[in-house]
Amino acid sequence: MTVIGYDQTRRFTTPAGVMTTLASPTLGGATRPLWRVEMPPGGAGPTHTVDTEQIWTVLSGGATVRLGADDVRISAGDSLVLAPDLERQVTADATDGLTAIVTSAAGSTATAGGNHIQPPWAA
Repeated sequence: MTVIGYDQTRRFTTPAGVMTTLASPTLGGATRPLWRVEMPPGGAGPTHTVDTEQIWTVLSGGATVRLGADDVRISAGDSLVLAPDLERQVTADATDGLTAIVTSAAGSTATAGGNHIQPPWAA
């Protein structure tokens, strides 16, 4: 068993918001990364894909998630299971923003604009 204190979490500020690593292979030895996403009102992430399944659970606020050509609305209490390699873009509510908890498989990579990265909050 590993306890990860709040002071041990890692915060990453992106143009879309703040990602806080709560547990990961390099933080507590977890087999699956777990992070909190905090997006300001109207904040939008890039259009991208992730090569593994992701699960988002909305804690507060909400978002519109563009999945390919379709828009899906998620609100507090909703969970969204995203299939691997599905193009997506998350846009936070214009008034309430978005706070969510997200998990994916360890070692997953994201692709945006032809660039492949392992998001540091999931490492």
